[in-house]
Amino acid sequence: MPSTYPPAPPSISGDNVTISRFLNDPTLVARRLREIGEQRLIGDLLLTGRISTDSGAVQYETGETIYADKAPVAVTPGGEYPLTTISNGTAQQANTVKWGRDTEITDESISRQKINPVERAFKKLVNSQVKTIDSVALAAVASAVTQTTPASASWATGTPAILRDVLRAVANIRALNEGFEPNLVVVDDLMLANIMSDEKISGLLPRESGSTPIFTGNMTQIAGLTFVATPNLPTAGVALIADTTALGGMADENIGGPGYVSAGAFGQVKTIREDKNDKWRIRARRITVPIVLEPKAAWKITGVSA
Repeated sequence: MPSTYPPAPPSISGDNVTISRFLNDPTLVARRLREIGEQRLIGDLLLTGRISTDSGAVQYETGETIYADKAPVAVTPGGEYPLTTISNGTAQQANTVKWGRDTEITDESISRQKINPVERAFKKLVNSQVKTIDSVALAAVASAVTQTTPASASWATGTPAILRDVLRAVANIRALNEGFEPNLVVVDDLMLANIMSDEKISGLLPRESGSTPIFTGNMTQIAGLTFVATPNLPTAGVALIADTTALGGMADENIGGPGYVSAGAFGQVKTIREDKNDKWRIRARRITVPIVLEPKAAWKITGVSA
């Protein structure tokens, strides 16, 4: 086992054996794919719950209130305490889906280009899987979350009130009094650029700090909220504010199989040597389904790019 995590890519020493040993070790390949994949997965960042199943089906409840059906009442000295029922949420069931894809890397490409074709194959495999699973997860969230308010003005032009719109959505979630505490804002890439360059917001950030967006290119936390971007939002012009600790999770199934190694949230990985054709076959799969447990833990702001 390597002493550091994540392990460094195989060295480009001019010896193809080094790369072949790497490809022949599915654990190292899984860690490399996981390292690339977890930098891009937004669905798992939004649905943080980790649910496992061995049957391919998941039963869960949505919209369960944090309160008893009846409020406490005044009890006279020596009097009997009245009972209250405790209602459950709405029962739901979801079935996992196996998402996967193979890619091939020939001995010729490794011999001529060393590690480059391996890295390109990994990135493309990761990008394809992330795009598909993120799209499914974000579509499930968008369908379940029905609470919306329009932006007071477009965030893309004119004089937007981005922070006010976001904080009002946060206030609306808190006002439900269900114990939700929003911590994440999800937008598309163009909208994140508008937020980062908004003069009202940039004026509130410490100018002396080297961690501001102008230096790092990344959005910092504002008002306890982390801003993230994804190109896989199902509906354009919508910002999503959520309490990721309550919203839901991804239900994963591990069906096992010879040669498969876990790559964390990315799924499972397998490397297959095809000596008859002088090539490697890399397989990535994930058997999962997104689960939205608390739709009220999120709020949508519409018209942000009008």
